[in-house]
Amino acid sequence: MSGWSCLVTGGGGFVGQRIVRLLVEEKDLQEIRLLDKVFKSEVREEFSKLQSKIKLTMLEGDILDKQCLKDACQGISVVIHTAAIIDVVNAVQQETIMNINVKGTQLLLEACVQASVPIFIYTSTIEVAGPNSYKEVIQNGHEEEHLESRWPAPYPQSKKLAEKAVLEANGCALKNGGTLYTCSLRPMYIYGERSPFLSGHIDCALKNNGMLTNYGRFSVVNPVYVGNVAWAHILALRALRDPRKAPSIQGQFYYISDDTPHQSYDDLNYALSKDWGFRLDSRMNLPIFLQYWLAFLLEMVGFLLSPIYKYKPTFSRHLVTLSNSVFTFSYKKAQRDLGYEPLFTWEEASQNTTEWVGSLVRQHRETLKTKTH
Repeated sequence: MSGWSCLVTGGGGFVGQRIVRLLVEEKDLQEIRLLDKVFKSEVREEFSKLQSKIKLTMLEGDILDKQCLKDACQGISVVIHTAAIIDVVNAVQQETIMNINVKGTQLLLEACVQASVPIFIYTSTIEVAGPNSYKEVIQNGHEEEHLESRWPAPYPQSKKLAEKAVLEANGCALKNGGTLYTCSLRPMYIYGERSPFLSGHIDCALKNNGMLTNYGRFSVVNPVYVGNVAWAHILALRALRDPRKAPSIQGQFYYISDDTPHQSYDDLNYALSKDWGFRLDSRMNLPIFLQYWLAFLLEMVGFLLSPIYKYKPTFSRHLVTLSNSVFTFSYKKAQRDLGYEPLFTWEEASQNTTEWVGSLVRQHRETLKTKTH
């Protein structure tokens, strides 16, 4: 099983970077190939330091470019597909999301078949399972419950269709006569250093005298640390490369959580930032049912205006439901099949993230100093 190589799509992204950091330690891995639309200068600098350990190739290209995917997959043993557009506030056009998330995944699967890549691991999301209603309570959910999102919102729809394509591709014949084996990982809400969502919340709070915005006070979720999500990907590829373990994993999906305490989104943001003086907004929130119907009215306004004006409210029923549901999941199946145990404890994860939040605070202060001089 020696002399293998791995392609990570979205390799410059939040999750992709962490996967790469763990990949470099894998036995007999000869090359890591990364595909992304663009690599930021700081990411290039970080990855250049890893090139002393392993051959690391960064490819900038489009997931919808067939030739680009063909070149990227040539000679590859494992594909980890993390590239996607994540959008929960209707900021991106539906066509763009569906193209990147669904068509891009389908084209990548076709490229794997043509290049005879035997293993494909897909980074899915908890949103393919829901929540469908803020009134519904799911606690310690598991894979056998067959939960499925019914929202027509582009992001959960696109991820659901892409995951379906990945799992249905399991067992496909490869060009060289081999077989394609696939699996999908469904992480909970992912937090950690460089989290774009957490960064956005901190940025807003810094502009609001350290006051964190209430948006998920009524939720109960079990977020997962980015380092543990990356570790689950490593264990999945190890399992699919192991002839003894692979048969029970092929074509399966797995919920990925860790031992982060079950809490609301608001409480998580506070726990990760309180050491830097941030505080929760103590003002009363609208009851959830009023938030829901306000969102419905805004959606109706958007619908009525659609013939003459494109108005897409960022405040939607889907977002209200997502932000205020009781929706937690167990990682027991991943534990059983993949041997998954969180690599980082809650204490380590929160400390790492809190320190990173501190770097954002210091950066903000330096920016203010520069502007006042």
